[in-house]
Amino acid sequence: MPLGDSITEGFGATGNVGGYRIELFRQAVTDGKNINFVGSATNGPTTVANKTFPRKHEGHGGWTISQISGIVAPTGGTASVLTTYKPNIVLLMIGTNDINGNMDVSNAPSRLESLINQITSNVPSALVVVASIIPSQNDGTNRNFQTYNAAIPGVISKASAAGKHVVYLDNWAAFSADSSYKTKLMTDNLHPNDAGYVVLGQSWYKAIGSYLPAAH
Repeated sequence: MPLGDSITEGFGATGNVGGYRIELFRQAVTDGKNINFVGSATNGPTTVANKTFPRKHEGHGGWTISQISGIVAPTGGTASVLTTYKPNIVLLMIGTNDINGNMDVSNAPSRLESLINQITSNVPSALVVVASIIPSQNDGTNRNFQTYNAAIPGVISKASAAGKHVVYLDNWAAFSADSSYKTKLMTDNLHPNDAGYVVLGQSWYKAIGSYLPAAH
């Protein structure tokens, strides 16, 4: 389950969107692995690498950590998207809108910790890959992004020490490895372009490729 905001949705990509999921799927197919995406939303091409592309995801444009919590651990009797779709792996990248929108920034890591606890409670056997958020085109914003990102490994360590299947992925490092990322990998202040989504897809695959079953 790709879980997050507009970057998970694929905003800024051309064509039928799909975002990082296209390259992640392509990597899996190339490597002879089987991968399927689940979620309540749908976009992306119909085929990638001559295979039917699984178009589902749980990316929601503009959403914050708390809004993701609202579908992971909803109140009022609504089913969690996790118990509905039962993912084996959750790809979580969230927090960009909290920090960019200056929404109680100092407590954002605590909200992320609560969200991770909600996810692991709903699907305790799933692997949860929690990624740092990618840089923006604004250096001032990036300082705030880096402060948030710096807190994530500690949150992961705490969850891992409690026996939860949670690992950290540094998508910030993958993205900023290209010193020209602002012009080469981004379509606007916050969103990758097609080349940027390729970078993210490759980064996610490095994190989960070894866990994927062989294609039949």
